[in-house]
Amino acid sequence: MDYASIAKRRLANEHLLGTSISSAVETVAWLGAVQSQDYGGAKWGLGQRMTPGTTEAELDILFDGGALLRTHVMRPTWHFVLPDDIRWMLDLTGARVQRQNAGRYRELGLDAATLRKATRAIEKAVAGVNPLTRTELAQRMERAGISSEGQRMPYLLMYAELERVICSGPRRGKQHTYTLLDERVPATRPLGREEALALLANRYFGSHGPATLNDFAWWSGLTVSDARKGVALNDGKLSSEDLDGRTYFFAPDGPNAGARLRSPTVHLLPNFDEFLVAYKHHEPNYDEQRLGPRTSLGIFRNILTLDGQIVGAWKRTVRKDDVLIEATPLVTLGAPERRNLERVANSYARFMGRPSAEVVVLKH
Repeated sequence: MDYASIAKRRLANEHLLGTSISSAVETVAWLGAVQSQDYGGAKWGLGQRMTPGTTEAELDILFDGGALLRTHVMRPTWHFVLPDDIRWMLDLTGARVQRQNAGRYRELGLDAATLRKATRAIEKAVAGVNPLTRTELAQRMERAGISSEGQRMPYLLMYAELERVICSGPRRGKQHTYTLLDERVPATRPLGREEALALLANRYFGSHGPATLNDFAWWSGLTVSDARKGVALNDGKLSSEDLDGRTYFFAPDGPNAGARLRSPTVHLLPNFDEFLVAYKHHEPNYDEQRLGPRTSLGIFRNILTLDGQIVGAWKRTVRKDDVLIEATPLVTLGAPERRNLERVANSYARFMGRPSAEVVVLKH
């Protein structure tokens, strides 16, 4: 095993190579959870792994109908999760995220009494299937005598999400809403802590492997000790190999185990895609010695990959009749790479409901 083979296996296990997945629900189920603070980018992350022809509008319909949920879980950021998973995932990781947020709560003057009072007010406001936007809930806070200025409102909402009180509701235009979790999600069977740890580890290494314990701990927000326990609970279900002093775990027979990586293979990955943010260590898919610090790309930029390696960034402008894709590679793209880039750009345009894309390659 070397870094190139790890990158290829990750592409295959994440369904960026080989067979695609037929639905967004199955995609999120396979990946476990999908980071989604950039709602539009996260939808494209799902779309790339799904049957060609999937559109952004189709995913919006699923989200608004509650088949996909978006909430804070595992780390202090949004993830797409499924209704069947939201409760046990929050039970497993929510308290740890709350502890991680404790310092920020103090900085914002949000003591325990204020957080409880705000959560009760939020719960009352959205009860009775009454989804409200952040602005509307901020107004309710002010009426309750709780300041919502600055970053206080986002953290009040995150606290209520982590306490399993609210989750995402249907969008209203382009605005997201919040609604009661218990009104949005049917009752589900609770999982014991060990069962939840085993399930989360199994999903992560099956869909994201080969990956290390530190990668899993980073992705899940759990301690390394809990990550190690999750792997131990999957004894016999995971294989491992060592490389450069690290142990990489993976499911021995992934769905795309025989997938071939035909060079050149280009991906236009969104910022915060699982292929990037699900790992603490990036040596398998980024050659820092060759290309310099990855921060030079800009941490919030969409990522251009070639054969599973990060080689640049890209941005898009959705226009009336097409999509403009501006790619900024750190390497020279020959004619085959450019043709592949144009093919993927046109796939993105169709996902966005446009017939085609214009591709412009810029100098870094």
